[in-house]
Amino acid sequence: MLRTLPAALSLATCLTPQQAGEVLDIGTRRELFVDRALVQELDGVRLELARPRDEGTVFTFDRAWEGPFCGYSTVIWDGRRLLLYYRGLPTAGGDGTDLERTCVAICEHGHRFERPSLSKYEVAGAATNNVVLAGAAPVSHNFSPFLDTRVAVGSPHRFKALGGNEQSGLIAYTSPDGLDWTRLREAPVLVGAEFDSQNVAFWSEHEQLYVCYLRTWTGDGYAGIRTVSRATSADFITWTKPVAMTFGDGLGALDHLYTNQTHPYMRAPHIYVAIAARFMPGRQVLSAAEAEQLGVNPRYFQDCSDAVFLTSRGGNRYDRTFREAFLRPGVGLQNWVSRSNYPALNVVQTGPTEMSLYVNQSYAQPTAELRRYSLRLDGFASLRAGFEGGTAGTYPLRFSGKQLELNFATSAAGSVRVAICDEDGEPLPGHGFGECVPMVGNELARRVTWRRDGAAASGDVSALRNRAVRLRFEIVDADVFAMQFTGSR
Repeated sequence: MLRTLPAALSLATCLTPQQAGEVLDIGTRRELFVDRALVQELDGVRLELARPRDEGTVFTFDRAWEGPFCGYSTVIWDGRRLLLYYRGLPTAGGDGTDLERTCVAICEHGHRFERPSLSKYEVAGAATNNVVLAGAAPVSHNFSPFLDTRVAVGSPHRFKALGGNEQSGLIAYTSPDGLDWTRLREAPVLVGAEFDSQNVAFWSEHEQLYVCYLRTWTGDGYAGIRTVSRATSADFITWTKPVAMTFGDGLGALDHLYTNQTHPYMRAPHIYVAIAARFMPGRQVLSAAEAEQLGVNPRYFQDCSDAVFLTSRGGNRYDRTFREAFLRPGVGLQNWVSRSNYPALNVVQTGPTEMSLYVNQSYAQPTAELRRYSLRLDGFASLRAGFEGGTAGTYPLRFSGKQLELNFATSAAGSVRVAICDEDGEPLPGHGFGECVPMVGNELARRVTWRRDGAAASGDVSALRNRAVRLRFEIVDADVFAMQFTGSR
């Protein structure tokens, strides 16, 4: 059966391992190997989660209006610079009060954020500061903005945000530039959940809807386990009733997910990545004496946290392909306190071959900071095999490009080869492993080529587009991070 997936249709219900009899139309989309959506068979190959590289501190929360309890950060690329939003809170116990302010920092060059000099609000005796919203409790408790890719530059609603708690509901704000924020309307736009965390929204080109991933609990009220639900809207004002997310194998329900940080991946926006804070209540690492020595607030050292990696392709399903931590707490007891290691919303490109995520660390301590972690582009996870080698195979798929490109890395002794097969898994003439020119190197986009009957190697696969095929990968001491059929029709 051949099927086309329209943009508004949820891939979560389409691209699942159980539907091996269907043909998946991937067109010219970039596909990342972060789940089993395309992968049907693994023999000597495994899906391997990446380890982000710690690149150091990019911002410290050391102003009088900021302090140890800054959190719920968001990083946005606005087309010319990075904007960092975060809650400023110098003392504990200020949830939902005017002690909380929404602050912004800017990264124009390099990897350090700086505070702009604004005079919108006077806070902590300072008339000039970097506060963009104050006196709007409880909105600044968890103010979470996004750049609306649906609207044009210059629109007064180019940036949108949600913030609030169970009592207020989620209240909507908009801004033309990310600095001047205006309440969209008096009434909340979304009610019916606890909202006691960072509730993240974005416009989904894939689903042609605004989507919001929000905090709920598995029990009534604040009982059970912290989890995630989802609501959608056509206009950002009228939202559906929140629906609980599922986790594929159900294992995700065993973890407290304190924040979810779900957003479309910039280079493959039909794939939503969620780098979620996993909270371990009561899992104490520090003694009271150690906490006192570090200056940790006494209420915040009896738990610990790390970050986990989930994906979604729309709908109310997460794929929990990896149970292990994506980001482990670092060396030093300051990293093993409650509510530390919480990722900021959004992964952004920070170099020609690099993307970055940002993480709040040293929470409830005088040294509270934001650190940057880097990955190769598309490199959240990979198909990996050791020196003994192995193979991986896809479900039947259909493409519309002219050539196949891989994001891959091998050792000097390793290689990757690709075979294009029919629906039964038999190599198509001229496109088997034997004809494939071995790929050796480390590149973000190299064309796969095949050589047949002594002819020059060619990567033109246009004769095979729009028919059902399977791809098979032979991997030796190498990783394959992503693939894409590119080129004009």
